[in-house]
Amino acid sequence: MNQVTRVTTNRIAVVFDFDETLTPRDSFEVLLESCGFDLEEFKGTRVQALVDEGWEKYLARAYALIQASRQREEKITRDKLAKVGQSIQLYKETDKLFERLQQRIHSISEEIELEFYLISGGFVDIPRNTPLAKDFKRMWGCELHYDEAGAVDFISRQMTHTEKTRYLYYLSKGIKESDNEKDLISNYASLSQSDLYIPLKQVVYVGDGASDVPCFDAVQNYGGMSIGIYPEGSSAKDWEYMESISQTQRLSNLVSAGFEEESELLQSLYLCVECIAKQIQLQQLREKGK
Repeated sequence: MNQVTRVTTNRIAVVFDFDETLTPRDSFEVLLESCGFDLEEFKGTRVQALVDEGWEKYLARAYALIQASRQREEKITRDKLAKVGQSIQLYKETDKLFERLQQRIHSISEEIELEFYLISGGFVDIPRNTPLAKDFKRMWGCELHYDEAGAVDFISRQMTHTEKTRYLYYLSKGIKESDNEKDLISNYASLSQSDLYIPLKQVVYVGDGASDVPCFDAVQNYGGMSIGIYPEGSSAKDWEYMESISQTQRLSNLVSAGFEEESELLQSLYLCVECIAKQIQLQQLREKGK
């Protein structure tokens, strides 16, 4: 009897943005407020002035924050970002989200693994200190370097809109921090479906805005699914990023924020992971028949 080679991986990834996806606020604004800065003055004067000079937005935010820290007696520290993460408001029932999705997958098959990832344009030390951090296999975002006293000193990793897609490929190929994560040639090298850790067709991406459009596009192009989120109390027709979504970037669904049991967002996530799980089962059944 010939041994069947398993081609289809039994893993599914659900990837989340953070700001205004898992939390209703921009975590950078929450950090500024916690440091006593005036939001409009800081963003409109310090950050926008750099953007007007040609700076990339996320680099401008990091540089302005570091300069502001150096100019004040009470420095902005790693501990300050951790405290923001520990206290930041999250959407309702996010604490139940991951277990609910795991249970839904297990009701279909105990052999299918569901993994969670976070790719944020914000400072990742904030979500790393939320109660949700334990549920994520990997968390990527803007990284800050801290000096010997723990104060912000420099930016060590940026996360632009297009940079986010790089980390989709990392998780798809199973690249680890200790391997060759910084090797772009390795990252974009072609691999067969059987060699991928999680094919992008088995990825669900969840985000709220312009920074997520490249990820929406990449996931949809490979046959995966993407869910757009608009703020609570708003409507789909008022979503300000609709014009950024082309026909090739069409979302699987566009829903209101909130992860309550009966919410359209959670129901959409259920349907996405169920659909992918059944596609995996069908593919593996087909492979067994060969």
